[in-house]
Amino acid sequence: MKRLLLALGFAIVASEAFASGMGVSFTWGPTKKCFDPKSPPIALSGVPQGTAKLQIKMTDSSSSYDHGGGTVAYKGQSSLPYGAFHYKGPCPDSGTHFYNITVKAVDPSGKVLASGSASQPFSSK
Repeated sequence: MKRLLLALGFAIVASEAFASGMGVSFTWGPTKKCFDPKSPPIALSGVPQGTAKLQIKMTDSSSSYDHGGGTVAYKGQSSLPYGAFHYKGPCPDSGTHFYNITVKAVDPSGKVLASGSASQPFSSK
């Protein structure tokens, strides 16, 4: 019984660790400061089977500002092009700010299957 509980606990921890391991990266591409409502190009890896949509959110981690995000239908693509959704573009008041993009893989019922995030600097210059 003790081994069964231990194995079950390990399986739960392992599945939760796997579920959060989706790969996300992005570049600014043609993004312009402050006036660009189009999302940057985003690369994805490890999106789990059963994903119906991707929920994306961007925050300025240097000022805790929420830039919004969007939802995109997932059809097996490994990247989202520039402008896949609209949001409030990067607009640091001065210097360089770091922006975090989080992507959640969601099944048809709304359950989050996995998530991943990436951070990139953007300069006010």
